[in-house]
Amino acid sequence: MSELFGTLSDGTPVHRWTLERAGVRVRVLSYGGIVQSVEVPDRDGRTADVVLGFPGLDGYREHPEPYLGALVGRYANRIAGGRFPLDGRAYALEPNSGPNTLHGGERGFDKRVWDVEPVEHGLRLSRVSPDGEEGFPGRLEVTATYTLDASGALRIAYEAVTDAPTVVNLSNHTYWNLSGSGHAGGHELRLAASRYTPVDADLIPTGALAEVSGSRFDFRTARKVGSGYDHNFVLDKGVTESAEEVAELYDPASGRVVTVATTEPGLQLYTADHLTSPFAPGDGIALETQHFPDSPNHPDFPSTELRPGGVFRSETVYGFSVR
Repeated sequence: MSELFGTLSDGTPVHRWTLERAGVRVRVLSYGGIVQSVEVPDRDGRTADVVLGFPGLDGYREHPEPYLGALVGRYANRIAGGRFPLDGRAYALEPNSGPNTLHGGERGFDKRVWDVEPVEHGLRLSRVSPDGEEGFPGRLEVTATYTLDASGALRIAYEAVTDAPTVVNLSNHTYWNLSGSGHAGGHELRLAASRYTPVDADLIPTGALAEVSGSRFDFRTARKVGSGYDHNFVLDKGVTESAEEVAELYDPASGRVVTVATTEPGLQLYTADHLTSPFAPGDGIALETQHFPDSPNHPDFPSTELRPGGVFRSETVYGFSVR
């Protein structure tokens, strides 16, 4: 089911699509591939929206920096100095976070209107990112398919092909609040990651892979999330062909649980400490499945290179339950 959600200043219409299955209702926008809402029941059967979103298009246009629910790319997370080498050539990107490039640049995938077509139990979003967009090389054809499976789990599957060597890292930037409102720091997180990537003052990885043991980064046993996180965790499973469960977020107050399964090697935990009005710091928790930040500048990190003839594939599944 689709409806007109708003119109951009150039007259481009933005539509909202509603998916519903197994007691789960998800709303997705053609603008930015944004997951606007996810409605699921608590342990008493009361339904609430458990992600942060704006009620209208103006909210997303006026407050773009939190990337609420957005499909981020062409490169999710940060690239240091807005530059990276590829095949002996240095590429300069559009910096939008101090000297660095964050989530694809000033007009990344989160600020583009995607073509949308219905598929069985879901939607397929597609667009072509032209050669040179935000400084990235190659004409990139991208699809992102959002579906609800028989259990009500939300599955996001990405594919991309290019006509020239490039780098790709796609993710979803949904903020979860399983209580439906208020501060999310009391949620409990379990994360299958024995290492993380330490960062400098600009949140750029140093290149080290540090052990979480004995530190505040150890979520291998579930505990309260708290605050102060904007870090990439190195998932123990690495890159996999099919999505494997790597995280569980639990809200003791409502009993709601969201699990995260992915093919990706990393997960960025962001506790939203810098959210501003109409939200407050800590109102949501982002669990961004991804390759590592600044990978193009760290040859030892899993590669994000994509070449002609190859296909970028990534899948993440969010499962919902109560206890």
